[in-house]
Amino acid sequence: MSDEELRPAWSQAFTTGSLQWLTAAGPLALFTPEWAWGGSTGEGVRVAVIDSGIEHDHPILNNAVRGGVVVEYDEQAEYSHRIEPDPEPQDVSGHGTACAGIIHSIAPEAELYSVRVLGKDMRGRGIQFAAGLDWTVDNGMQVVNMSLSTSKQEYFALLHELADDAYFKNMVLVSAVNNIPAPSYPSLYSSVISVAAHEGKDPFTFYYNPSPPVEFGAPGIDLRVAWNNKQYITSTGNSFAAPHITGIVALIRAKHPELTPFQIKTVLWACATNTHR
Repeated sequence: MSDEELRPAWSQAFTTGSLQWLTAAGPLALFTPEWAWGGSTGEGVRVAVIDSGIEHDHPILNNAVRGGVVVEYDEQAEYSHRIEPDPEPQDVSGHGTACAGIIHSIAPEAELYSVRVLGKDMRGRGIQFAAGLDWTVDNGMQVVNMSLSTSKQEYFALLHELADDAYFKNMVLVSAVNNIPAPSYPSLYSSVISVAAHEGKDPFTFYYNPSPPVEFGAPGIDLRVAWNNKQYITSTGNSFAAPHITGIVALIRAKHPELTPFQIKTVLWACATNTHR
């Protein structure tokens, strides 16, 4: 079998042999990267990272982290979880710091907030994930990065309701798709921007897939990313593709605050590298 045939399903749409070329016609052709985010730094946009936490004083983040919360599972609590303030967030695994570092490298003046729902083993309960997403809705986040998911059907409706609530409140949710070819939530919801990895390294080279549910492909293979204890590692995964799109969304949001999530997704489609004008 060829290398492309051996690739997981999530990345096949963005390989050389499978990539589809699209055409933006009429007014949509006016949506260029320069129009969409040229000159933007993400200033003033509040971006939540739902993950394993963020190492707030990692040098790559340059004081961009403004605080956050920790969501703990607690079966004695009213809703089986409790939320504690986390004014100087820490990361229990490194994964959230990697995602935050990518976002910051693209949108350096965006305000980052840590929503820790995962433990040291990168595992957490669906109720923690849902509570973290609910917190972002209640606390006025404008863009949310979710480089995690659940495949448990029991959380489908709850997460769908929260994703719709965020959408109707003008929040943009960006989600990595599963690293294996299996359904996971919330990346399958149409109110969410779903992202998988491609092999490129240019942070502004991203592709649109006209055959969803995976919509966008961004760099995520063999990337050097920030990690715990002020360190860096080289890693691969859709987890690191999603924050590239999150960073670009933050740029668009800062420059065009009037755009709705639906319009922002349209702008991303028009500005994708595989869209001709």
